[in-house]
Amino acid sequence: MTSVQTYTMPGREETEQLTPAELRGSYLVEGLFEPGELRLAISDLDRLVIGGAMPTPSLRLPSLKELGGGPFLARRELGVINVGGPAVVRVDGHEYELGPMDALYAGAGTKDVEFLESRDGGEAALYLVSAPAHKSYPPALVSRAAMQASPLGDTQHASRRCIYKAIHPAGIPSCQLVMGFTELEEGSVWNTMPPHTHSRRTEIYLYLGLEDQMVVHLMGEPERTKSLIVRDREAVLSPSWSIHAGAGTSNYRFVWAMAGENQDFDDMDKVALEELE
Repeated sequence: MTSVQTYTMPGREETEQLTPAELRGSYLVEGLFEPGELRLAISDLDRLVIGGAMPTPSLRLPSLKELGGGPFLARRELGVINVGGPAVVRVDGHEYELGPMDALYAGAGTKDVEFLESRDGGEAALYLVSAPAHKSYPPALVSRAAMQASPLGDTQHASRRCIYKAIHPAGIPSCQLVMGFTELEEGSVWNTMPPHTHSRRTEIYLYLGLEDQMVVHLMGEPERTKSLIVRDREAVLSPSWSIHAGAGTSNYRFVWAMAGENQDFDDMDKVALEELE
């Protein structure tokens, strides 16, 4: 079973007038993961598509009118990070086994992508991000252990975390998609602080490992910030003009994905704390 939801982003001024419920409806993607279903959210932010697949026993990427018809990846690329138990993804007949937090890439022109349930009886849960692509790259798998890892932050500011890069120029090459995840150490709760904006690209966060806890996600223009209460396995869509940062009631991890004008991870417009209002 496949369900599709479309998100049309409000502008800066319109966002300022939104109620909390309207803000959630515009920027927060809930209910991505449901056993036996493939749930997709299509955004007009750089035409990014995100999704959650929990195959029982299998699910396929469909042809969608919203994406121009034909194979899902006819003119798109796909990043997959396994946020559940061990899983299998079949790309044009070739099977890839993904452990927890392993990542897989499939390039433009791929004809068939199938998600298979875990072979050890666990619950497979695969997070998908797809972006338009003008060039084809071969499929590739990278384990969590093989990802580029960069420690960041400090315990004094409750921000000790590690950034794991999966799909990026020095790792799995892609057309424009950049993807990985950040993991906070026990006792740390702040992510992406000090904050920044990306005037040249979109970023999306999927929060994980919260269980019954939550994150207060900060968004909006630096001088007109808004907040979202985010639960486990919920995603936040971040336009290029919006900051994206947050603090949780416990430590957690989040998958980040970007697409836009370039793939330079450090291309950001930093915002000083005193500028936030």
